[in-house]
Amino acid sequence: MPTIFERLYSGELPCARVYADEHVFAFMDAGQLNDGHVIVASIRPYETLMDADEETAAALMRAARRIAIAVEREFAADGVTVLQANRAAGWQTVPHLHLHVLPRRTGDAVTLGWPRRDPPFETLQALAARIRL
Repeated sequence: MPTIFERLYSGELPCARVYADEHVFAFMDAGQLNDGHVIVASIRPYETLMDADEETAAALMRAARRIAIAVEREFAADGVTVLQANRAAGWQTVPHLHLHVLPRRTGDAVTLGWPRRDPPFETLQALAARIRL
């Protein structure tokens, strides 16, 4: 069964498209948190960033950057949040690779927070060693 983003890309469902290339497409989020809220999604139905090939992952960020510049300019945003989530525990709500480009205003009602743990530097070094490329 196709994902909602596949249905949007194919034209089965309407969307207010703002960008497309051979890897990704972008459209206005129907649940606008602030005017100018855009979703950038892969055309192929990868579920997460980790599933995608590097070319698609790079295209996702290239498009997000271009759209963030346009959104900041056209909606006179005070800032821009780019959010990409993976799997339910990571806040992903649609099982199709995408990210949000969200124009921000000082004092808007949008929140995102997590408790800081501030581990000792030695712990940070040990964590880094586990994933060093």
